[in-house]
Amino acid sequence: MRILIMGGTRFIGVYLTQLLVKQGHEVVLFNRGNRAVPVAVRQIKGDRTDSTQLKEKLSEEHFDAIFDNNGRELSDTQPLAEMFQQVQHFVYMSSAGVYLHSDQLPHLEGDKVDPKSRHRGKHETEAYLSQLGLPFTAIRPTYIYGPQNYNELESWFFDRIVRDRPIPIPGNGLHLTQLGHVKDLAQAMSDVLGSSAAIGQIYNVSGDRYVTFDGLARACAEAAGKSPEMVQIVHYDPHKFDFGKRKAFPLRMQHFFASINKAMTELNCTQNMT
Repeated sequence: MRILIMGGTRFIGVYLTQLLVKQGHEVVLFNRGNRAVPVAVRQIKGDRTDSTQLKEKLSEEHFDAIFDNNGRELSDTQPLAEMFQQVQHFVYMSSAGVYLHSDQLPHLEGDKVDPKSRHRGKHETEAYLSQLGLPFTAIRPTYIYGPQNYNELESWFFDRIVRDRPIPIPGNGLHLTQLGHVKDLAQAMSDVLGSSAAIGQIYNVSGDRYVTFDGLARACAEAAGKSPEMVQIVHYDPHKFDFGKRKAFPLRMQHFFASINKAMTELNCTQNMT
């Protein structure tokens, strides 16, 4: 297949690009060109938020499939989708962050979404792609970790652990969350290609285990070669502190995890997300 990846030089896109090239696909990246390409592929430089520029750069191109990895708002993706309505497969990177907070977990793909979520633009894009009739698939990961992660997630824990600093965790440390490795996410995304069952579908993609905040801290300690029992965890009430606009803890202070049964069943990727 001839595949366009929007992005491709940061985190998820790096692993996806390397994997698709290894599988024999012709991969083209569209991005601002601020970072080196991960492998020897064609790179088209441009700003996707400028729809005029997007059309000028891509109007003469043909692709069998498109991975939209960095569209956050509907306005980011709409011009691209309208240009390539004849594409065989349009894979959109959404987020499990669209789900409305619920007492019933894990989240399922049909659960209600939060209209006030900072990820609402992603759900609006999912709905638009469906209405447009485009052969799309949406991927909803929870928390993603792995090398080259630019979000302060696992690094937040490792930074404190390697410096033998206490790890401040809000609440009682028993909130359950879910993480998935970026390589497994890239594999699941590639598994979507060629799957007729995936057309028009949304899939949660993450690891198959849940972990408490305290458990995550101890797991990071073990990964860093430290004794988990020696980690000093300090629980605190976040409502007693004014952190301003700074994010004091990298995870939502709530139970947050999603079922990946649908992806494991329909995409046949059981070995990729365990």
